[in-house]
Amino acid sequence: MTELLIVFVVNDNVQLMDIAGPADVFAEANTLHGQPIYRSIIVAPQKTIRSSCGFVMQADYCLEDINALSIDTLLVAGAPNAARSVTAPGIIQWLSHTAPQARRFGSICGGVFSLAATGLLNNKRITAHWADIEPIRQSFPTIMINADAIVEEDGPVRTAAGVSSGLDLALALVREDLGEKVARDVARQLILFYKRPGGQKQYSRQKELSPAGRSALQSLQRQIMEHPSAHYSVDVMADMMQLERRQLTRLFTQETGLSPAQWVEQTRLAIARRLLETSRSPLKTIAANAGFGVVRTLRRAFQRHLGITPVEYRKRFGQGS
Repeated sequence: MTELLIVFVVNDNVQLMDIAGPADVFAEANTLHGQPIYRSIIVAPQKTIRSSCGFVMQADYCLEDINALSIDTLLVAGAPNAARSVTAPGIIQWLSHTAPQARRFGSICGGVFSLAATGLLNNKRITAHWADIEPIRQSFPTIMINADAIVEEDGPVRTAAGVSSGLDLALALVREDLGEKVARDVARQLILFYKRPGGQKQYSRQKELSPAGRSALQSLQRQIMEHPSAHYSVDVMADMMQLERRQLTRLFTQETGLSPAQWVEQTRLAIARRLLETSRSPLKTIAANAGFGVVRTLRRAFQRHLGITPVEYRKRFGQGS
């Protein structure tokens, strides 16, 4: 098999794990496969790069020196606060020219912003870190986002959600190239999930607990947050606000982007998550206190929204877990 060149495109303030994690997956695949299939290199606007944690490293090539190389996979590494950073025009221009020539290209975490600025992700389905979803939607409205995915594939485009998701992406690429067995053996050797349970929504902050919209609506939302176990049908909430059912639905949709029932369920879910993280109460108590009534309803909500059970969530994020 011909050697596959993996190019990591980086800039100052890059997060080391965006590079080191996937590169170690490729290196382990070489070892287990018994021959060097992958060759990983770092490419940057300048030779010396300072990472976000302060480590200084040397790029293998500057952007202008790599044009003669045949790139198999090009991955743009991210940096903290990438949504508020300005990508150097030279990188965007270079990516616009070089990325389409690779067999596949993509990004890890915040690297998506540099790649999106080229226009190469327009009308493509991607994933991104949960905190970057809205900034991407606002700045690049033609990009389609799978907000819960850890890794997303669309044609030649491969994207990874967060920093550690670069490991998941690298495993997926190894699986594409060398098959299931090698990829599974790499995961075992590096003690990684071969397939991570659940999506990335389980890691997101619980913004649902913040009232939104006009003051009258916020008053209703606060009451629901303080007393989630009460009965909140659309008719009940409409009566509480002295509105018609249709008016309440329109108001919720305009102010929160959710229907009244969706807002109530997501708020109850956020309360249940907090209780699972901070208390050792039995599931039946949490289900009742969060407004789900019974454990079965709580479990269904977790599976539908987070892709895992409440028990799994507590093991991962709870006290003493």
